[in-house]
Formats: sequence, C-alpha cells, structure tokens
Amino acid sequence: MIAHNYQRDEVQAAADLTGDSLALSRAAADSDAEVIVFCGVHFMAESAAILAPQKSVILPRIDAGCPMADMITAEQLKIEKEKRPGVPVVAYVNTTAEVKALSHICCTSTNAVSVIDSVEADEVYMVPDRNLSHYVSLSTNKKMQWWDGFCVTHDRL
Repeated sequence: MIAHNYQRDEVQAAADLTGDSLALSRAAADSDAEVIVFCGVHFMAESAAILAPQKSVILPRIDAGCPMADMITAEQLKIEKEKRPGVPVVAYVNTTAEVKALSHICCTSTNAVSVIDSVEADEVYMVPDRNLSHYVSLSTNKKMQWWDGFCVTHDRL
C-alpha cells in the first residue's frame, strides 16, 4: 500500500511508502508487488497503472479526485488542439490518462521548464495548470498558451 503525502496521518502510518504522486507511481512500477493499493486521487492511480501496466492498481476510493485534473477533459483538449493545429501539447502530470494520451509529452513541476525547452517547436500549449504554465512562460523563450485550470489549494496562496 502506498499513500500520497496529502493523505491523513493514519493512512500514511499504515502505508508501506509515502511520497508525492510521481515518486509513488515510479515506486509502484519498481515494486515486486503484483497488486498496488494507491491511497491518492484518480490521476495518481492512473499514472501508476501507466508506468506498471502488468500490475493491478487499486484505488480505495474511486471517487477520490483532483479538482485541477478534472478541470480539463479529453473532449475539451481536442477542441483546443483543433484551434492550434500543429502546436505541441505539454500536460502536467496532474491530469487524467485521457488528457495525457492526447498530449505530446508530460512534465512535473520540477522539470516543466526543461521539458518545454526540449519541445522542438516555437509555440507550446500547456494543460491544465495556469500557475505552473505562467511560471514556465517566464523561464523559456517559447511562445506559450495554456488552459485556465488551477489547483484550488495553491491558487489561494
């Protein structure tokens, strides 16, 4: 059982491992366990399943969601891509598997600038976090556009 850092103390205490979503997904892929119980939100369990397709990943609360990840759907991204033909889409890892599948590449908050800079295009469209996108836009020479999603917790800061 793995638990995200945002889980309650009693859940973290029962977990074999705690950490951020990407570290936990990587740990799930590296684990010898055939079944991973992921105490987190939906996109985290999806990421673990993507990195470890041979394993069963169980999300104890199927309704556990991330408001920011839910702020853009695959259908909405398809519409945005039609408006910007040929513009690569960079998805923050905190998105659904459906949105990741429509994107050219994924990034984390730690590597977002280097990922954007690695894209072989002058223009990039980033989803879903406007705050991370704005931060990256200040650190790159790429022309950036982005979806107007946000983390409800971090947006209050």
